Amino acid sequence: MKKIAKRFPLSIRPVSLLAFAIFLLPPRSASAQIQDVQIIEITAKKYEYSASPIHVTRGTKVQLRITATDHDHGFKIATVPDGAVTDTTAGLIFTSPQDCWQLKKGETTTITFLADASGTYTFRCCHTCGVGHRGMKGQLVVD
Repeated sequence: MKKIAKRFPLSIRPVSLLAFAIFLLPPRSASAQIQDVQIIEITAKKYEYSASPIHVTRGTKVQLRITATDHDHGFKIATVPDGAVTDTTAGLIFTSPQDCWQLKKGETTTITFLADASGTYTFRCCHTCGVGHRGMKGQLVVD
């Protein structure tokens, strides 16, 4: 360390040069630092979801914003495409996976995931909401 100190004046040390070089690098854009997110607004109401089918591109980070408008509902979607073997690698990778997201009346629930594999994913209401509950479903298509 003494040899290095003798070669460089006190004000210019190798660590200082490195810090200065990093300072001179061009700043990274915000879009390069944060992955783009496709935001999809959905409403859940008596026996239907407003947007279906929903199409997204494979490799896209998706944010579903679901609002229940009439009373409480639920949202359930498999991590593998329809017809796939259940032990197949997940095609939808959730930031906070749940078996059933509760959709409270008047509140917006945000569900974020990466659409990692092509296929059709059927989603359903998982909170009994009345006579037509079993028919309350939609589709997410990853192209």
